Amino acid sequence: MATPDVVGSVPSEDEVSPPTNNRGSGSPAAPMDLWKNPNTRDRGWYLALMAPNVKGLNYAWLDPSRLYCHPQALQDCVEDLVQPFRSDRIDLVAGIDAMGFILGAAIANHLGKGFLAIRKAGHLCILTRAQNYVDYSGREKVMEVRVDAIRPGLHVLLVDQWIETGGTMKAAIKLVEEQGGVVAGVATVCIEDSEGGTWVRKNYKCSDCVPEHLRDQFNNHYI
Repeated sequence: MATPDVVGSVPSEDEVSPPTNNRGSGSPAAPMDLWKNPNTRDRGWYLALMAPNVKGLNYAWLDPSRLYCHPQALQDCVEDLVQPFRSDRIDLVAGIDAMGFILGAAIANHLGKGFLAIRKAGHLCILTRAQNYVDYSGREKVMEVRVDAIRPGLHVLLVDQWIETGGTMKAAIKLVEEQGGVVAGVATVCIEDSEGGTWVRKNYKCSDCVPEHLRDQFNNHYI
């Protein structure tokens, strides 16, 4: 029987050519072992679990979601993200479609709060409020959120996997604030020092997982 092709299967080292631009440039070919715990767990240790791009320029420079497969990594990531908000009022956690759903739901569970999904347009069969935005790849998109979950004065923690250009997070912030909600903070694995990322940091309380000594590497898309 012939072996079926596997979409996205990892090629051998001989088949992988280093990327020719900075999207993934210099990223390691062998991330940290997924099934082992390190001897010490310094802040952000789990970032080494992330997988580099091996499929070319049409994809993000790395895949952070690999760290979610490691039970201790996911727990430590969530704990690091919520730590700055421990004494703050948070009424609801909102995650941005799609990878923000994973971290957002995990954080909501950790805090004992409800979870609101901010969706890409066209998936909700109820009344919604919509917002246009441009994502990290430069594509124009629309996100939407249900109108019966955010009331004036509600403190919402916004969660996404990554902030590269800031366009997606800005749109989510606008959706919350237009309904009278208060953005209690923003939590992501990484907030890059782009114009949009800097704007989010300047205007809202933020939390990410990147130690300062690694910040330049993440800004230059190299781990």
